[in-house]
Amino acid sequence: MTPAPRARVAAHELVDVALTVNGSAVTVRVPLRMHLADALREHLGLTGTHLGCEHGVCGMCTVLVDGEAARACLLLAVQCEGAEVVTVEGLGSPAEQHPLQRAFAAHHGLQCGFCTPGMLMSSYDLLSNGPSGTAVAPGELPVEMSGVLCRCTGYRGILAAVADVAAAYPDGLPGPGNCAARTLLGRSGGRSAAPAPDAGGSSPGEPSRSAASAVSAVSAVEPRLPGGAPSATVEVRGALSEPVDAVWRVLDDFDQLARCLPGATLVEVLEDGRYLGRAVVALGPVKLTFDGVARVLERDPGEHRLRVVAQGADAGGSATQADIRLRAAPGADGGTELRADVSLYLSGRIAQFGRALAGDVSRRLFEQFTSAVDQAARTGTAPTVGAGPSPVRILLGVLVDRVRGLLSRWRR
Repeated sequence: MTPAPRARVAAHELVDVALTVNGSAVTVRVPLRMHLADALREHLGLTGTHLGCEHGVCGMCTVLVDGEAARACLLLAVQCEGAEVVTVEGLGSPAEQHPLQRAFAAHHGLQCGFCTPGMLMSSYDLLSNGPSGTAVAPGELPVEMSGVLCRCTGYRGILAAVADVAAAYPDGLPGPGNCAARTLLGRSGGRSAAPAPDAGGSSPGEPSRSAASAVSAVSAVEPRLPGGAPSATVEVRGALSEPVDAVWRVLDDFDQLARCLPGATLVEVLEDGRYLGRAVVALGPVKLTFDGVARVLERDPGEHRLRVVAQGADAGGSATQADIRLRAAPGADGGTELRADVSLYLSGRIAQFGRALAGDVSRRLFEQFTSAVDQAARTGTAPTVGAGPSPVRILLGVLVDRVRGLLSRWRR
């Protein structure tokens, strides 16, 4: 039976998608543009599905969809309505591994392990659904397994492991051994359960919530210090003409502070010291709108020091976290040296910019920020909401700096 078509859904709204993952019937509430890999990792906590290129080239994110291998970064989560998905977590358990997992361990078919989930799921598909089944000849394995890239092992141990399993099971490969009904928890602790109407009364076949309820969900977020290595770090030192006390008055007023950051808007001051805001990032054809929450972690008027942690997400599945440290210190000629040290954590489409470009663009934005703070300290008025440097000018500035750097290295 063909499922009834969904009602038209706006780009900023979330939808409920019901599917079966590793034997568990779940419903995830996701943006329209979120791909399956992010839904598995962020909403269901199944982080065994790794993301490499996010272009369908490296094969790291291979999973089984309705019994066949698929790139989870090329499938939208909403395309998987009603599908049966098996990830590497469903292949075998720590107590009882699948034969492929045991063979990979025995032949040391891994080093860093990043490609291993994709290798396991791809080899499972090959031995279950390939043209020769488990009778695949060892000489054919390099071609058949070429859909997943490995930068560590040289493939020898991987190919030996797959060949051993093929020889050990001539009558057919055992199925996934860790698929059973269970409750899956996302990384944020959110539970994915059976379909149910939301607070607005909509059913899974209808738009799941309005923009207002999406904002309410953002308002409930508690920003925290990110863990692990940042995607990019930014260190900006700006020489401002205004005295340090005038600059601090701007930094200490969160409304003015937000207005000084290009593309940022303060939406609401929440009761418990958090700030609801919106930030727009537009670079060439990519335009992302982040709704997020910020909190001041440290505030030292004596040292003119401020530390802010913020996190947000856009409707396409991109997410950012930032740890921002600002300090104003007396500068030359009665002015101020403004220091901004930022650690950025990116995921989704925005992470595809790469660390270097993300850092360069962020550095340009914070250079504009220091100029805006100087203006606000001088005039007592922050720039107009929404005003800021042209995204095209920012990107061109970054590219010009890159070209100058390359020319400089070439001359040396």
